[in-house]
Amino acid sequence: MLLLSPILVLAVGGLIVMLIDAFQEQEGGLAMPTALLHFVAAAAALALWQRGVPSDAGSLVHGWLAIDKTTLFLQATIALGGAFASLLAGGYLAEHKLDRGEYYPLIAFSTAGAGLLVAANDMLMVFVALETMSLGVYAMTGFRRTSARSAEAALKYFLLGSFAAALLLMGAALLYTVTGHTDFPGIAAALQAPSPASGAAADDANAAVLAAQFAIKLKISIFAMLLVLVAMAFKVGAVPFHMWTPDAYEGAPTSTTAYMSVVVKAAAFGALLRVFLTVFGDAANASISGGWPAVLSVLAVLTMSVGNLVALTQTSVKRMLAYSSVAHAGYLLLGVVAAPHATAGIAAKSSVLFYLLGYTVSNAGAMGALILAGRRGAETVSYDDLAGYARRHPAAGFALTLFLLSLTGVPPTVGFFGKFYIIRATLDAGYTNLAIIALINSAVSAYYYLGVLVKMYMREPAPGATRAAPMKSFYVVFSLIVAGVLVVWMGLMPERWLSLAAEASGARPAAAAPAEGANNGGAPTPL
Repeated sequence: MLLLSPILVLAVGGLIVMLIDAFQEQEGGLAMPTALLHFVAAAAALALWQRGVPSDAGSLVHGWLAIDKTTLFLQATIALGGAFASLLAGGYLAEHKLDRGEYYPLIAFSTAGAGLLVAANDMLMVFVALETMSLGVYAMTGFRRTSARSAEAALKYFLLGSFAAALLLMGAALLYTVTGHTDFPGIAAALQAPSPASGAAADDANAAVLAAQFAIKLKISIFAMLLVLVAMAFKVGAVPFHMWTPDAYEGAPTSTTAYMSVVVKAAAFGALLRVFLTVFGDAANASISGGWPAVLSVLAVLTMSVGNLVALTQTSVKRMLAYSSVAHAGYLLLGVVAAPHATAGIAAKSSVLFYLLGYTVSNAGAMGALILAGRRGAETVSYDDLAGYARRHPAAGFALTLFLLSLTGVPPTVGFFGKFYIIRATLDAGYTNLAIIALINSAVSAYYYLGVLVKMYMREPAPGATRAAPMKSFYVVFSLIVAGVLVVWMGLMPERWLSLAAEASGARPAAAAPAEGANNGGAPTPL
């Protein structure tokens, strides 16, 4: 039960929030309890980290889940993102008269599903966790019931998400057909080539039969791997499976957009890492020459490039942030591509975890600053809505500036070190061309991020145009302060956080590290 406490806190807490909503006389007031649930879940994950995960943790949950430091790191990151989204919802929904109680149990249950997804060690558990997370997000996307755009966004997201789930199920079914297993270790063992020295393969006839059977199994497993890859690529928002992202981000309430951009992305990348490094992590499937890293490298280039280029053409801030989120998924995919590398693997995996944590606080902060700028009846939508905003409201403008600079990758924010570690791991793995493409795309992204700053500081609103003004919300201001402190703290002391990510990735903690000059398994060295 202790091993499952980060998930149980959210699941049971969500039921309690439902009961509170059912019996309270007035709507609202559930943002802080829901945020506290998420903070408790994050604290539970960190407490398990400090206590130490027992070696038989997998057997204690019958192999359905993998309880390790990677899981705990991601669960804490996801819970932090859910806490930010809950606080932002408390300000946004109340300001725009949408504060209905069912929103907060949806956040709690979806976050529980996300925490389950990053721990899943079985294809069936992946599907259950994915749907638990997704169904709540579909409902939150269409939460603005009177808005046709919100309903359209929810319907598109639901239909495409259901299609991706069907592909995942088909891939899992094919893997079960050829291996007889749904658990990750069992599938991985069954996909290994039979040993020529085994007794069953002693004579030539049996050897030929086994070779033919294995060739058929290999072809089916490759097709299954592609199906699973497409389903995962949809959830992370990789091109060309990103079609839902701009419409869902723009049509959903901004607090839901914040939730999708940080929690769903972190959970999807956690599942992607575990599935492909465990199930398809052998030398043949994880080869850059013909395995899934080759496919992911193409997707990474397309995702970075298309996301950034299309973001350049946007006039809506939320839609720009949607394509920005697509581009960030491309950077993260570079770390996944480098993760199977023999020497740079731990550095690549830890860079992905560090990036996810940094992106969570940066993007949640950016969405929160956008929420703060949109009072009722004058919600900030376009670049023009922000004209002169920072000059009229310096503190609120500075908040949005800080988070946009972090997303751009300007030091000393955490966004700079997130990109730096990803690109360094890509170079260490020998993928110089991919690193160069990432650097070029990062430079391109600066144009549309800085375009918002130009509007805020150097332009005045057109005559008669709506002037953005901050709303008054303790929840939003509090979340911005916490996110801002983390963005600066992680940017000024990145080695502390990267060492935690490296430990979560399998590197030995600093106290147990080998002597200077010895090989540390490819773990990043402190700055």
